[in-house]
Amino acid sequence: MRDDERGAITVDWVVLTGAVVGLGIAAVATITTGVDPVAQRVGTTLSGASVVSLGTLGQ
Repeated sequence: MRDDERGAITVDWVVLTGAVVGLGIAAVATITTGVDPVAQRVGTTLSGASVVSLGTLGQ
């Protein structure tokens, strides 16, 4: 029974898949942390912007 390696590849894939999922979650958390402040600044800037109609350009 000790020499039977059936199922060993399954364990390897489970560990590998878990590591990839963990890295993906860590990457998303890191990116989200950096993007949120930028998105808020863009929103603030756009909400304070004024739009000029085409008829008043150049005056």
